[in-house]
Amino acid sequence: MPEIWLNYGPTDVVLDIQAENLGQQLAAEGKTLADTEISSRLDPLDLTKPLEIVVLNNSKAVQKTLLALFAKCEQKSFRIPRIFAEKKIMDALKNSLPEGSSILEFEKPELSNSNLVFIGEMEFDGLFGFESIATRLLRKFGAEEMLLAYEKRKGELPAPGQDVENVSVAKQFVDKFEIFAIEIASNSNGIVDLAIGHPSSTMSVSKPFVESATKEIGKHRTLIISTGKESSNDSLDKSLSALWNCSEAVRNEGLAVLLAECTHGIGSSAIQYYIEGQMSLDRLKKPAKYINGMETLLFLTELQKKFQVGIVSILPEFYLKKLNILSFSGVAQAMNHILKVQGARQKVVVVSDGARLLLR
Repeated sequence: MPEIWLNYGPTDVVLDIQAENLGQQLAAEGKTLADTEISSRLDPLDLTKPLEIVVLNNSKAVQKTLLALFAKCEQKSFRIPRIFAEKKIMDALKNSLPEGSSILEFEKPELSNSNLVFIGEMEFDGLFGFESIATRLLRKFGAEEMLLAYEKRKGELPAPGQDVENVSVAKQFVDKFEIFAIEIASNSNGIVDLAIGHPSSTMSVSKPFVESATKEIGKHRTLIISTGKESSNDSLDKSLSALWNCSEAVRNEGLAVLLAECTHGIGSSAIQYYIEGQMSLDRLKKPAKYINGMETLLFLTELQKKFQVGIVSILPEFYLKKLNILSFSGVAQAMNHILKVQGARQKVVVVSDGARLLLR
């Protein structure tokens, strides 16, 4: 019996599956940068300035880049930049940095500080094609512009890894500010590419990211999908991006089961309003105002017209029933459901790095 370990929140859980039930196990591949290459990519940063590094998402790739930056400062006897982050990731980030490192909460309402350097790991995004530093800043600080970006979406289905028109809204938004960005593309093996510059230009790492992430596997009846890292499954809104990435590989009337702990809950105002009966699905097509996570609810309901969605999480079953999502208490229960409903000989495709994999 194969023993497959899959990420679930801060830990990994085992999927016990019979050999005859395992179709494929998929993870991202591709050449990664050596430590010396990562260090040399950081050379454009002017470390003589009092830089303020703002961490937009926590991951091993982000931590590795920060450590390389610290080593560079120490080597040249420069002061280590101040580190800022959102409150929810501060503790996890601090534990990964050298002893004595301090992290402050990022609460600045404007982006006019030329010493600001934003760092983040690129992922796929159903609305913008790619979740980059530019799109993250737009979501965080550009509420009015987000309505325009939503109206310019490609369609009613997610478009991860695609070049879409509305990404221009994010570029135009960040063009207003004199700031710097460290954009990272990675997979479970390491850092694939790294770019430094203005956030409107660092999206160039999307090309090698797509190349390393894309797999042509055809259509399958059943998929079990782990996002591959805690930062990509800390909420339902965030973890569903892995479902978007794999959706083209699910047959009509098939089943996709997401493995996502969701320690921070729903993570989407739009989904929360819908669950509480304060918003209808009809409002999603042409809204007068953008509400955080509208696209997630839209994409989910449209994909559910094609196939069934299940999830292993700590979310209340009451919430998931409202969203028409099958709820499982553990991966073993999910596997038992698959074999009971689809037959004892059902082949299952297991995706172990769904946040950084693009199935076609």
